[in-house]
This record gives sequence, C-alpha cells and structure tokens, in this order.
Amino acid sequence: MSRVKKSAQIAGMLVVLTGGAEGLRQVAYPDPATKGHPWTVCFGHTGPEVVPGYRRTLEECKELLVKDLDKHADPIEKCVPWLQTAPIQVYVASVDLAVNIGSGGFCKSSIASNFNSGNYREGCQRFMLYTKAAGITMPGLVRRRENERRLCLQGLEKAA
Repeated sequence: MSRVKKSAQIAGMLVVLTGGAEGLRQVAYPDPATKGHPWTVCFGHTGPEVVPGYRRTLEECKELLVKDLDKHADPIEKCVPWLQTAPIQVYVASVDLAVNIGSGGFCKSSIASNFNSGNYREGCQRFMLYTKAAGITMPGLVRRRENERRLCLQGLEKAA
C-alpha cells in the first residue's frame, strides 16, 4: 500500500498540488501540445476510455484523481525505495511528477537514478528537465516543475 493511501496529510497535499496544477475539466479535452491524443478529463486523467465528448461528474473526477495518485505512487516507491521514508515534501513532489510523466517515465528518469544513488539535492534539481510536451516547452509545465523542485528541496532542508 502506497504512502498516498496510508497518510491523509500526503493525500491532501497531493490533491491540492496535482489538482491545482491540472485544473478541473469535466469534459474531455485534447492535449495542449499535440492538439489531440492523449485526451484528458477531470484533474489530468488520461486513458483509452477518454475520447472527445467523454464527461465525468465532480465526484467521479475526485475519485479518478485519488486512483491516479495511488496508481503512480506504488510503482515509484518500488523503483526508488527511499521514497517510502523520504521527507513528505520530496514524496509529494515525486508523485506529482509521476502523475504527469507516468510512473515508468519517473522510474527511468535521472531523478530516480539520483535519488537511488543518494544524490537527493541533484534529484530535486532535475525536476526542471521535464518542462516539455511533444517537444514544446510549456509555461504551465515550467511553473509546475518549479513548484515541485521547490517543494522537494524544502523537504530536504527540513530533514537536514
């Protein structure tokens, strides 16, 4: 069971961070970079079921967000075992990134390799490498990565 399910504090922080970064849209919309696939709904939810015209209620969107958070948290805890005990802020920033780039992308990232090598500060700095979608630097992703990096570094400072 991931830390998302074990801690109301972590779940709450993630709902605010991820939900705020993604925004709420109850009708499916195209990816801003590709102008098409992947179609997205609610708080950044994607999947084969999300097609033009797909709609969800507010309650369904909240449920999808919690499921998406947990879906990405468990794999990153496995590929970076340190995240199971890392400062909450580092963990929350990492899950938020994984929701956005996929847990597989996170596990293959230089962030994960730095965390696994004990280079925690450098891992936090590497969040800024993920500001592009379809090869285009997206201002919203730059802001999101800055927030994640700041949160990650705050966690390391509090733990020191």
